[in-house]
Amino acid sequence: MATCRMNMRRLAFLLLRVKTVRDSSVTMTEINEVSLASEADIKKDKGVYVGVEEDGANLKKDKGVYVGVEEDGADQTEIEDDGLGDIWNEMTMALEVSKEVAEDPLGSEHLQEDEDCDHSFVLKDDIGYVCRICGVIDRSIETIIDVQFNKVKRTSRTSASDPWDTNDRESNVMAKFSDKHFTVTDISAHPRHMRQMRPHQVEGFNFLCNNLVADNPGGCIMAHAPGSGKTFMIISFVQSFLAKYPHARPLVVLPKGILATWKKEFRTWQVEDLPLYDFYTVKAEKRLQQLEVLEQWVENKSILFLGYKQFANIVCDDGTNEVSTACQEILLKAPSLLILDEGHTPRNENTDVLQSLAKVQTPRKVVLSGTLYQNHVKEVFNILNLVRPKFLRLDASKSIINRIMSRAHIPDSRKHVKASAHLAFYDSVEHTLQKDDDFTRKVKVIQDLREITREVLHYYRGDFLDDLPGLVDFSVVLNLTSLQKVEVEKLKKFERMFKRNSVGSAVYLHPALKSLENSAMTEDEKMDDMLKRINVKDGVKAKFFLNMLNLCQSANEKLLVFSQYLLPLKFLERLTVKERSWTPGIEIFVISGDSSFEEREFSMERFNNSPDAKVFFGSIKACGEGISLVGASRILILDVHLNPSVTRQAIGRAFRPGQKKKVYTYRLIAAESPEEEDHSTCFKKEAIAKMWFEWNESCGFRNFEVETVDIKESGDIFMESALLNEDIRALYRR
Repeated sequence: MATCRMNMRRLAFLLLRVKTVRDSSVTMTEINEVSLASEADIKKDKGVYVGVEEDGANLKKDKGVYVGVEEDGADQTEIEDDGLGDIWNEMTMALEVSKEVAEDPLGSEHLQEDEDCDHSFVLKDDIGYVCRICGVIDRSIETIIDVQFNKVKRTSRTSASDPWDTNDRESNVMAKFSDKHFTVTDISAHPRHMRQMRPHQVEGFNFLCNNLVADNPGGCIMAHAPGSGKTFMIISFVQSFLAKYPHARPLVVLPKGILATWKKEFRTWQVEDLPLYDFYTVKAEKRLQQLEVLEQWVENKSILFLGYKQFANIVCDDGTNEVSTACQEILLKAPSLLILDEGHTPRNENTDVLQSLAKVQTPRKVVLSGTLYQNHVKEVFNILNLVRPKFLRLDASKSIINRIMSRAHIPDSRKHVKASAHLAFYDSVEHTLQKDDDFTRKVKVIQDLREITREVLHYYRGDFLDDLPGLVDFSVVLNLTSLQKVEVEKLKKFERMFKRNSVGSAVYLHPALKSLENSAMTEDEKMDDMLKRINVKDGVKAKFFLNMLNLCQSANEKLLVFSQYLLPLKFLERLTVKERSWTPGIEIFVISGDSSFEEREFSMERFNNSPDAKVFFGSIKACGEGISLVGASRILILDVHLNPSVTRQAIGRAFRPGQKKKVYTYRLIAAESPEEEDHSTCFKKEAIAKMWFEWNESCGFRNFEVETVDIKESGDIFMESALLNEDIRALYRR
């Protein structure tokens, strides 16, 4: 009889819920007046509560999640036939009809919770966790990461599922991970993220899944243009990955300067409050302090961030003490997913950074880079070997390599030199793309390079940037003054290229800076004193800068000025204060490698949004990553960086989503100087990258050459100014 009464109470409650769908006059109060079965009355074999506190003896009912109905379990208690089969069938139909109640017929996302209800939550993909009895929403779908909209379709285990050594029981940390495995499953982006993704990000997300969640997982490279949303895409993937594999431990290795940007992005796009660990926040400088952070990361579902130098220092530490060894062991064995932002950084095989990253045991390594090709073909393959060990020795690679070698032009310098097969391969590819006059041969080699990397490398050149107002990229060759020409002759005597370039950068700006190049003196007072004694017109680049600054002010446009050296930036900053009487922090802003995160954020925000801001001086390396300066529409590049991708990154600070105006870039080059040679070399490097990744059937050879432009037909109103163009010897459009 007790069972019968309980069943009738259930049926009465469900029928009332059906009535609420058809008759809005029935209130929640009427429903609550129906006596509900207690938690003890609800048969345990009809569902299971999964609590947040795994080891808690008494789970709070509002912390549990009702998962499924297992009617055919082996250990299920058999239910006595109560003779009410027809009523139970009617109740099942009523339950199906009543599902609409959970979608909030009153138009409110959260129903008023009934304190008398013994909640039994079920997951609805479009709403969240909803009580199947009273309809209250415990957690909305927007806050849930482990949404069960991904059904497991495959059940085979991945190879090298987790790198921990199952035989090592000396560490509790290692024992925790020893039995964990990754099953192959389908992973999709969270609905909140999917609504924000562009087509190339969806394609990239799926590319990550195909490589990292597979029967034989392996690393991959995401070579997407600067500003195309790589960080958002990988953050979405990491959270979906952790939802499926909560025991996984992602490690993000990145340049120190963009750590704060990553954390900010994670908090923006998180759908689960995951701990984010790093050494800087807690000032963990000693190994014992670092070990404590690493152990917290391993023990908790969380993400760890490390700088490239930090990682290499720990892994390459020669210390034999137990703490150092434990740190090394965790970093090499614990990561389930290794993410390398600005992943072109470890491209030199002779550095500790690349060698230490190669020791990480997980096969799931992801390189993110907006400028994958930096200086040489070999560097790209060093990164490929990092994410896919012995990439060129794989069977799939060998036949394509042989085909390329049969087509590629072998440089004369290599014909009679005994070198490794791989070194000859790199040189042949580079020579063919850079110097070979046979364009048909170039095309064949390009197609082969695409084929050998198509499963591992996903490239996106930034087509979405076509929606911006536009980018005009000029190379401006300037005639030096007589005083500068004298100093340039002295430059040619320097044997070391770095010395020649650093001194040259100062001299091309103004010859008076030659006397300061060997000094660490950049104090404002001393620089101001020097400015009182010189004629600015003796320096052609300084003169060009002042004319550009005047034009920008007249046109109500903001100016960015980049250099790879601090002395030219300090000179122009103080020159601006002298000539315009502007104040740093109001009209003038500066970012260098020494700028703190707070200073960077303040300078970016004020420069982009303040109508008083006029000019921004930036170290080209310090402003190459994690910086948005869309307030500017004119860019001056003061000197030629030998790595052209660094300059491209700097230009991408202004030419990126959020830009409202057409962007004009002026790369200043000193005529008849070593800088002209460097510019020519850098352009050839850029051409290789463009041919490798961007060439298609509609491209011709001229698409990869600079275009000489008549100043009067440049399409730039600033170039029509006589003061600006009087020193220009040649103008090229890139």
